[in-house]
Amino acid sequence: MKILGISGSARAPETSGVNKVVKTLLEATGLDYELVSLRGKIIGGCIACLGCVKDNVCKVQDDMAALRDKIIGADAYVIGAPNYYTGLNALTHALLERLYQFRHQEGDTLWGKLAVAVGIGASSGQCCCADIERFMAYNFVETIAKVSGQGAASCYSCGHGGTCRVGVPIMIHGEGVKITDDMIPDVTQ
Repeated sequence: MKILGISGSARAPETSGVNKVVKTLLEATGLDYELVSLRGKIIGGCIACLGCVKDNVCKVQDDMAALRDKIIGADAYVIGAPNYYTGLNALTHALLERLYQFRHQEGDTLWGKLAVAVGIGASSGQCCCADIERFMAYNFVETIAKVSGQGAASCYSCGHGGTCRVGVPIMIHGEGVKITDDMIPDVTQ
């Protein structure tokens, strides 16, 4: 069995909570896997051109084309995304939209495969898990587990998190917060 892990985080893999959780889950399976980071990739959303209707191959030329064979070749997926405004980030959403290329004329390329949905957010990634699960269901992929956790919002490292009244640190810790390394959420904990 081959598992494809996809980290939808735009952060560098070594600092991404999404990447850390996806990698941990892949390693825990003891199975053959490949981990792909979407960082730096150009993947646009579906443009509804209907170019894929006849052969189930998306005609948009971007980095999704290189992922297509990996998606087809995998028996299962671990797909992770960061929580942006209580939903998937745009990059992960675009990738999942483009799975539509496999559905035409009862296209069964993905049918019966398994998935684990991973969502990481400032408070929780549960919404991302639900979004990923919905996209998987449209392609007849069974989501067998959902893993969500608290990660470090960019507000902790932007330089204004201790004074920005709409930032996550003040929302969680209150006015006058002094950000220290030990208070920054670490998904591995």
